[in-house]
Amino acid sequence: MMRYLVYTLVLVFALNFNSCARRVVVAQPASVTVVKKLPRQYKVVRVKGKRYYFFNGRHYRKTRNGYVVVKF
Repeated sequence: MMRYLVYTLVLVFALNFNSCARRVVVAQPASVTVVKKLPRQYKVVRVKGKRYYFFNGRHYRKTRNGYVVVKF
């Protein structure tokens, strides 16, 4: 009886220990295009509730360093 209790406790501990492990992979984009200033002809558009700037067939997102090209 005691042996089954020990086996059960070891099994429960092992399952709980393994289930907490998570693998996080962070991939950096191959290249990022940053534009310091947009031309005057840009348009402000909303996509899924977020504000983007559209010019010459590309969408841009405002950041601290300038405007980054976003691919949808």
